[in-house]
Amino acid sequence: MRRYPVKYAPLVALALATGVWAAATTMVPVATFSALLPGTALPAQWAPLETTGITTHTRYTLVADGGVTVVRADSSAGASGLSRQMHISPAEHPWLRWRWKVNNVIAKADLRTKAGDDFPARLYVMFDYPLEKLPFVERNKLRLARALFDARLPAATLCYVWDGKAPVETVATSAYSDRVRLIVVESGNARVRQWVDFERNVARDFHTAFGEDAPPVSGIAIMTDTDNTGAAATSYFGDISFYKHKLAGPPPGAPVPR
Repeated sequence: MRRYPVKYAPLVALALATGVWAAATTMVPVATFSALLPGTALPAQWAPLETTGITTHTRYTLVADGGVTVVRADSSAGASGLSRQMHISPAEHPWLRWRWKVNNVIAKADLRTKAGDDFPARLYVMFDYPLEKLPFVERNKLRLARALFDARLPAATLCYVWDGKAPVETVATSAYSDRVRLIVVESGNARVRQWVDFERNVARDFHTAFGEDAPPVSGIAIMTDTDNTGAAATSYFGDISFYKHKLAGPPPGAPVPR
């Protein structure tokens, strides 16, 4: 099977620096699924990501959960994602907030290997990282990959994941690319089938993962993938937004606690 050097190469579309630059606002919405009707089409700005060589794709639909519209992802021995191109300054809006729920973790997953590189829920943050800042070897590897596969391959990506085993706050280099860092934000079964809210400072996480200041964000993607392990997973994704400051309380679009 022919693969891109980054596991899901269609994520390259996220590297296009288009979309919203809203430095003057407190909040920049990325996904407002809660404002949509269940059963309707996904928003046009969320494009499907389908990888060369993978013919079984994850199915994404708008459904109601707890009275709120969310995206449901169903994956069985396959993979694909949804992406939106954005242009956000991490210096202006460093806080990324989202919510998701998984029905199961993937028992055979192992973030250290290509064979185990599956997750019930991922959230990618792509960065418009200058090619000339890469070390010589990495720069040439990426140039070759861009020449062979796609001229828009990103040079830096954070990937927040729900893993089955690795401790929360684990930061690991992707088995597929030195320029993708996996950050475990939830692990294990303790909160399976529960909505979990996350708030991450992407500027801080980028510095932790790559050792330098974060360049502009060029896109966001959500994904549920099971192609490497042959497993099955169902997950749900709620609203996603960038903020100037850390928030308190549930995110917009979250169900009212009962």
